[in-house]
Amino acid sequence: MKRSLSPTQILAALVALVLTAAINPVPVSAQGFLIEPANPHSLPRWVRRPIVAPPTAPTPYAIQSLEVDATINGGVAKVDVSQTFKNEGSSTIETAFVFPLPYDGAIEAMTLLVNGKEYPAKLLDAKEARSAYEAIVRKNRDPALLEWIGTGMFQTSVFPIPAGETRTVTISYSQLLRTGDGLVEFLFPTGCAKYTSKPIGKTSFNVTIVGDSEIKNVYSPAHDLKIDRNGKNVVKASVVLENKDPGADFRLFFDQSADELTAKVQSYRPDDSKDGFFLMLASPKIEDDEKTPLPKTIILTLDVSGSMMGKKIEQARDSLKYVLERLRDGDKFNIVLFSNDARLYKPELQVASPETRAEALAYASAVRATGGTDIEDALKVSFAQFDQDDSANPKYFVFLSDGEPTVKERNEMKLAELARTENKTKARVFTFGVGHDVHSRLLDRFVRDGRGSGEYVKPEENIEDRVSKLYSRIETPVFSDVSFEFVLKDNPDEKYFTNLVYPSDKTDVFAGEQLVVVGRYSKPGAIKMIASGKVGEKDVKFEFDGELTAKSPDSSYSYVERLWAVRRVGEIVDQLDLNGENKELLDELLNLAKEHGILTPYTSFLADDSVALNDNMSNARIVASNVGTMQARTSDASGFAQRSLKQNYRSTQSLASLDDSASESMELAMSAAPGPVATMGGGMGSMGGGMGSTSGSGMTGGRALLVPRSAAKRAPGTMSAPSAVPETKPIDAIRKIAGKTFYFKEGRWIDASIDEEMEKNQKPIEVAQFGDKYFELVGANGREFSQYLVFSEPVTLNYNGQIYKIDPQK
Repeated sequence: MKRSLSPTQILAALVALVLTAAINPVPVSAQGFLIEPANPHSLPRWVRRPIVAPPTAPTPYAIQSLEVDATINGGVAKVDVSQTFKNEGSSTIETAFVFPLPYDGAIEAMTLLVNGKEYPAKLLDAKEARSAYEAIVRKNRDPALLEWIGTGMFQTSVFPIPAGETRTVTISYSQLLRTGDGLVEFLFPTGCAKYTSKPIGKTSFNVTIVGDSEIKNVYSPAHDLKIDRNGKNVVKASVVLENKDPGADFRLFFDQSADELTAKVQSYRPDDSKDGFFLMLASPKIEDDEKTPLPKTIILTLDVSGSMMGKKIEQARDSLKYVLERLRDGDKFNIVLFSNDARLYKPELQVASPETRAEALAYASAVRATGGTDIEDALKVSFAQFDQDDSANPKYFVFLSDGEPTVKERNEMKLAELARTENKTKARVFTFGVGHDVHSRLLDRFVRDGRGSGEYVKPEENIEDRVSKLYSRIETPVFSDVSFEFVLKDNPDEKYFTNLVYPSDKTDVFAGEQLVVVGRYSKPGAIKMIASGKVGEKDVKFEFDGELTAKSPDSSYSYVERLWAVRRVGEIVDQLDLNGENKELLDELLNLAKEHGILTPYTSFLADDSVALNDNMSNARIVASNVGTMQARTSDASGFAQRSLKQNYRSTQSLASLDDSASESMELAMSAAPGPVATMGGGMGSMGGGMGSTSGSGMTGGRALLVPRSAAKRAPGTMSAPSAVPETKPIDAIRKIAGKTFYFKEGRWIDASIDEEMEKNQKPIEVAQFGDKYFELVGANGREFSQYLVFSEPVTLNYNGQIYKIDPQK
């Protein structure tokens, strides 16, 4: 059976290289790798993977680098792209270079060089390009390029790449940018090349935005941007990836405004009979160097118990010094060190100045680790310092620890209640849990009640890096206690048309920070967004206009729904973790995880080949069992991993690398858990055994094993011994495409939006892959339909309420 490449196995980059001929012809398959063993049906069902039909020869080239440099000025992007290909085959290949245009009519001019030599090329509009795309798909028997039907194409003449040599392809073009919802969009296609078996060696995007006024929001839904500002009107946004799939298309949104606070909203509502989803971006005015920033009060509380000895205390000491060095004149601060008891640096709050900073740095340099862990006194002493400050300045409590309480009060609930009652000034709480032994659930309680955020630092990670990132974000508060209100212009008395908005509590806005707010809405139309907060002791209010769509015409903004779903899942898991089982929340967690392919330790079993997606009763029992098992883990690697993932979901600003971090955290959480993790077929399952335990049937004591420790990972295009078991992870059996989630079940991809009622009552339309009817449907529905056909395996798809079963031609 032929298999389409997963995101970690395929190149999603600039172009498709269409292999046409060779001096000594080399037959090429779009999927150039194998999976053993020879008889996949001898494997337990839970480790069966889509098996690739043996190609005649492996794909003969690799892409060593992709560099994209763009300058945006006046609504036009001038783009330079450099991409280096290497022929890893034994004979010359002759290739044509195909580049799907970002959107039709957007390209004003385009030139192409191969190793500095210009080659003839042709720009095809959407109608012309469709025939070319279809011809490529028919010839290669691969649907990868179908997602670009409906756009134009840039195609070169044929040029050779001799065996073992490289060719650098350079493209320069000008692109007219689109504007929507007050945001300018730069789009660069990375999802069209499916013809290489290796990730790109290095991928880089560098976008310089030159504005005629202050540039405020700069946002990418699928990539983590590094933002560098050169004054108010110039911003450089960059992303660098090493040996990694670029993933979704590179999309960057930005706006310009001279206002003190700027907000823009995007909305997505695929079904006008249900709630829609919105994303609001808010950014403050860029601070002038000569303007005095708002002062803050910060207490730095550091665990110096014996378990912090060695590298940890050195990094913690450097973290403390990093923050002290960057305190602004006028900030108030103090230091609390705790082990067998809690010790104050100074009895009173210190006001930052060159002299007080120097003295505090000398104190920090002498910090050593010894003794037990007295969290009770650490909380009392720290919060008492805030009581000395009766100003309206923002107040921040930074707490770093690597273990459980061992001195005085040790009860989790009593310590959480102590933190609530002692925090009389409502200081925001930021925690750092260092290493796997930390009491992760206790720290999460501190964060929840303290309206802050939590970070978990792995044993091999650098503590200073994580602390410095947090402090760089909160260094300069601009507005404090900010809340948002949404008003329908046509019906201002309607108060409850938005719901489940995150962040749900009042928040602070910092200089250089971009606040991302997500939520749902039940009524569309023109809206007014009202931001209320404080600047020092002064109340301030800002108003912005926006529009919530009645029905989305396509899936362009589908990421808005998934970003909301991720935040909501983080919130649900937090409530279940801290408050215990709740049937309504468990059911909602199951539905959201299934619909959006969101991995959690509680719902990853949905990716199991033997699990029926619509068996809601059985799946709900498994979720409840898993939550109970995982909730009990508070001070080990499993608890560390699941709460790290939870905090990541609760605070995520974009979808960048979310699946990678989720898969890593979830595997650690599941592999470290000593009890049942996902149960099916054998009831609730009470028999344990590590995650490495396997049996011929894939079950141990009625428990499904999803992530075998012993799985041997193989590089694409290699063979393994017949006895080797291919590595499998839940993420491998899930694909997310433009608002839809597909699960690989028993040899085919299943659209998660097909519910039980549709399964029972509707007869699917059967379509032969690459047949006439297949291309008729593509032609009639365009890219909105064809983007879901990128699988080489059979697929069952729900499109506009109609089920289609697409299978290879017989």
